[in-house]
Amino acid sequence: MQHLSTSLRNSPLFKSSFCRARALHATRRVSQQPWFVDPIPQAFDRRASLPHLANKEIPSIPEDTPPILKLLHSHLAQSPHLDTNFLAICRATAPPPGPPLPFRLPHGRRNRGGTYAGESAYDTSGGLWDWTAIAQVKEGTENRGAIESVVRVIRKVLLTTTPPLPIPPKSRQQMGSGWAMIDAGTFAVHVVSKEVREKYLEGNITL
Repeated sequence: MQHLSTSLRNSPLFKSSFCRARALHATRRVSQQPWFVDPIPQAFDRRASLPHLANKEIPSIPEDTPPILKLLHSHLAQSPHLDTNFLAICRATAPPPGPPLPFRLPHGRRNRGGTYAGESAYDTSGGLWDWTAIAQVKEGTENRGAIESVVRVIRKVLLTTTPPLPIPPKSRQQMGSGWAMIDAGTFAVHVVSKEVREKYLEGNITL
């Protein structure tokens, strides 16, 4: 056995393997790096951003926007559920008046059916609100809680202002229609899906 081990040690194959192992061990001790780390770092091209994740420009808002709406706009612009291309705040426009009713005097035993009730001192030419804000959730997320999440953000912002705005209590009904509205007194905030915006609000707001 001793003769066999001596002959094995003197063989060229054993000597070359032993020298290679010692050189590898010395290299590891000097470099202090794992064997799987490249000694020279390689430069890789930076991955291009995906089109649907690219930063999109947010439409500007009017300069005379109330401070509370500016604060709300800054919070909504950071929401991951909204398509910021369709985040808009503008002055509310009253709908055009309909055709006048034909004049008709009251008639019958109970004196009903008249179309003229006299002049009123409370008739105003404007709408219900002075300002309107519209926020559209990303397509396909309207039935996955996106509208509810945005409504919670809006309510939190409006209720934590000083003084807090008197908004209606939270509704327990599910928002399955793709449209939620928060009435804040002088302005209204609409959170809608893409389908609702294109069907009902496309021509009523300038983005």
